[in-house]
Amino acid sequence: MDDKKAAILSEIPRLRRYARSLLRDRDSADDLVQDCLERALVRLDNWQTGESPRRWLFTIMHHLFIDQMRKVNRRGEAAMLPLEAGEAQSAPADQVESIASREIIDALQAISPDRRAALVMVAIEGFSYAEAANILGVPAGTLMSRIARGREELRGLLDDSSRRRSIRIVER
Repeated sequence: MDDKKAAILSEIPRLRRYARSLLRDRDSADDLVQDCLERALVRLDNWQTGESPRRWLFTIMHHLFIDQMRKVNRRGEAAMLPLEAGEAQSAPADQVESIASREIIDALQAISPDRRAALVMVAIEGFSYAEAANILGVPAGTLMSRIARGREELRGLLDDSSRRRSIRIVER
C-alpha cells in the first residue's frame, strides 16, 4: 500500500502542471489536484499494481475538471478567471525567451479547454494519441482533430502577438 501511495505522490508535479494548464487560477488548480488525490486515495484499489498511476490519475483529474466545468456552466459563472496585470508577470522580462514563453502560455490559455487539454496531454505530458484519447474519453480521431485545430489556433494567436510586439507606438 505504501508503494502505491509513494507512486501517486511522485505524480503531483505533473498533475499540478496539467491542472494549471486547464485553469488559470492557481488556487483552483491546486484544489483540482487535491480533489484528484483524494479520489485516488479513496479508490486506491481500482489502480492495478505494477502499472504507472499516471494515466489513472490524469483520467480522474480530467473527469473532475469536466464535472467542474459542467457545474460552472449550469450556474452561469465564469469558467476561467482573467489574469491580472501583476499575475501575468511578476518582474519585467529581461530576456526575449521570457516574453516568448509568456506569449505561448497566454495563447495556450486563450484556446478552448477541449483543444488545450488535448494539446497538453500529447505535447507537454507526452502521452501517446491512444493514451490521451483514452484519458479524455474521446475517439483517437477526435483527439487528433482537436490537436490540429488547437495548433492552428495557437499559430494564429502567436502570429498576432508577434506582430503586435513588432509594432511600436510612438507618442509625441
